[in-house]
Amino acid sequence: MRFGLFGKGGPDKSEAAAQANRVKALLREIADLPEAAAIAVNEILCADPACPGTETVILVMNPGEKTKAFKLAMAMAEVTPEALREALSGGA
Repeated sequence: MRFGLFGKGGPDKSEAAAQANRVKALLREIADLPEAAAIAVNEILCADPACPGTETVILVMNPGEKTKAFKLAMAMAEVTPEALREALSGGA
């Protein structure tokens, strides 16, 4: 069972948290983010036919800067370093 549109609800909650932490660690390394930067990673299920279905949405909140949002048209478990680099460069 999913809670709302976010994929962190239900019995797979610990797996979703582990995947979110994996993506955060990859992003922190790739983007060379300071420890003070907060990162939020969520998997969103979209029922709209125009949506890719499952998206991973990442928010980077670095002190003194505007919040940056990145979307990847894949589940958190599918996120690779290459996909993150592409999203950071504006390709996603």
